[in-house]
Amino acid sequence: MYRFLSLVGFMLATLTAYAQRDTLITITSSGGLQFDQKRLIIKPNTRLRLIFQNKDDMAHNLVVTRPNSRLRVVEFALALGAKGPAQHHVPTMDDVLAHTTSVEPGNTDSLTVTLTEGAYPFVCTYPGHGSIMYGVIYATSAPDRLPSPETDRNLPNPERTAEAAHHHTTDSGHPYALQLPAVYRTFMPDCGPAAIAVGLPGPEGGQSYVFDAGQCRLRYAWSGGFVDNTEQWDGKGQRFTKLVGEIYFRDTGGFPWKVGNAKQGPPQFKGYRLINRYPEFRYVVNGVEVREMVKPLARGRGLIRTFTLSPTKQPITFVATAQPGIRLKPSVGSIQQGAIRLPAGTRQFSLTVLTL
Repeated sequence: MYRFLSLVGFMLATLTAYAQRDTLITITSSGGLQFDQKRLIIKPNTRLRLIFQNKDDMAHNLVVTRPNSRLRVVEFALALGAKGPAQHHVPTMDDVLAHTTSVEPGNTDSLTVTLTEGAYPFVCTYPGHGSIMYGVIYATSAPDRLPSPETDRNLPNPERTAEAAHHHTTDSGHPYALQLPAVYRTFMPDCGPAAIAVGLPGPEGGQSYVFDAGQCRLRYAWSGGFVDNTEQWDGKGQRFTKLVGEIYFRDTGGFPWKVGNAKQGPPQFKGYRLINRYPEFRYVVNGVEVREMVKPLARGRGLIRTFTLSPTKQPITFVATAQPGIRLKPSVGSIQQGAIRLPAGTRQFSLTVLTL
């Protein structure tokens, strides 16, 4: 009898120990692309269940990443392009520890993860959300050693960003130190809703451009800075992002590719991949895949647009609309009557955009 009671006591003690390692926390979304809780503190090796309630008027997700991996996960989520919705805007990679599905307004989902000692970011990886909608889970036995919330670099803090911008102009409007090239899926003026802003490295603030994923074309480029996302923090990600600098090139034409002689349907955007942090955009027109990468000139203000084409026997023409103060220089062929007719079998060519 004694041995039986001892066994029962041991089992109860074991169950109690496991119960102490299980924690349930509910997080909700709030206005301005924010989580209502941005810093969670648990003991190491806790089996944590996070319930995410979406009380916003737009869809979100919640992704837990490995330490120091939030920005990398956000970049790979952006690179999913058209595949994003099917994957709940979550890239398949080791840096993702756990995630919810896409949670529509008014709905709830949950995830479960066990965390050892460390600081684990959580973030919404929806396009345009990941740069400001995030927080951190601290799995620690010494919570008294954590930085104060006001100085915690793992938390979004517009006031701290504004202070940093006062001392470092290039950091203005970003919740973290900006590293170029940089890619933002955001809302840009004079562009469709599927705008992708790209900041390029270079002197005097570098150069930037906007690629319209809906129309599969570059819309405009500017120099002297990148973008300021400050107003996105209280605008639910739906306000226009501000340009920093001066627009020097604006493509006033439409989709530039003419493939084949038959009637041409609209292009289909297939996402992009990052190559040394530069995005390479992919889209298909009349059965031909086009891959486009844009880089800055080594000197001066201008861009080099490099296009790679899938094999085809169809005639291909690139429409090069003339722009005031801009010279366009193709690597193959020549511009005649505002168009470049590519030689048969061309697999790659570049178009240099030069300022006069």
